[in-house]
Amino acid sequence: MEKIKKAAPGFNVLLLVLLLLIAGGVFASRAAATTDNEKLLYFWLSILTFLTAFFLLPGFMVVQPNTSVVLTFFGKYVGTVKDNGLQFVNPLFTKQKVSLRLQSLESTRLKVNDKLGNPIEIAAVILWQIQDTYKVVFDVVNFSSYMTNQSEAAIRHLASTCPYDSIEDESAAITLRDGGDKVIELLESELNERMIKAGIVIKEARISHLAYSPEIAGAMLQRQQATAIVAARSKIVEGAVGMVEMALDTLSKKQIVDLDDEKKAAMVSNLLVVLCGDKSASPVVNTGTLYQ
Repeated sequence: MEKIKKAAPGFNVLLLVLLLLIAGGVFASRAAATTDNEKLLYFWLSILTFLTAFFLLPGFMVVQPNTSVVLTFFGKYVGTVKDNGLQFVNPLFTKQKVSLRLQSLESTRLKVNDKLGNPIEIAAVILWQIQDTYKVVFDVVNFSSYMTNQSEAAIRHLASTCPYDSIEDESAAITLRDGGDKVIELLESELNERMIKAGIVIKEARISHLAYSPEIAGAMLQRQQATAIVAARSKIVEGAVGMVEMALDTLSKKQIVDLDDEKKAAMVSNLLVVLCGDKSASPVVNTGTLYQ
């Protein structure tokens, strides 16, 4: 698990290093100006202060906003520094910077089969952020490659559990094309389940591309057009039947004309042809009786 480590203020230690360097210079100048016995003492004092100052220098590090530094001591995890600014830690610690900023990943266009076996193309844009620096550094070899591979696996799994649309499966509760927030929720849940093992949390995921594969796109377009035509015709017929029923009821109530069953059938046929036809009807004027 991640451990937050507090580092020493860097400017305080920097002041100490400057004082050591100044003291080392003073001791060196005294060694050059004194007798043999004192010269040896000042010489070793200057060497000691200079070595101490240079030993402390590798312990300085600058931590940028939304950046952390993972510390290890001869292979052992010590902790993670997240405080910004100039910080100082043990000079023997090994440091590895890890960005905590939001990052986005756009998957490649994947060719997969949906729940009904139709080949489709799908891609997604994923917004992610590192949450646990310990898992990112030590639980996976390369978290960037892990992120890419697991995101593609999650998208493939989502596509295989939902149909593209409801034309072939009218009972489908969720479809990729019309699922909206439910599809996004499923995708984010699938991604978080996979990425939490690497210390990565998914902030947002959106499908950026969704289409039938080129080899069946033409056939699916024709099927969608046919479905739309049938639905429109059904609506037209439903309205035409209502208008015919209203016309017959009105003629009967007002006793405008008394029609037998044969003439009612002919009138219904003519009205349906007029109301349901693609083209405007050409009226025929009857100058005889109704039975001619």
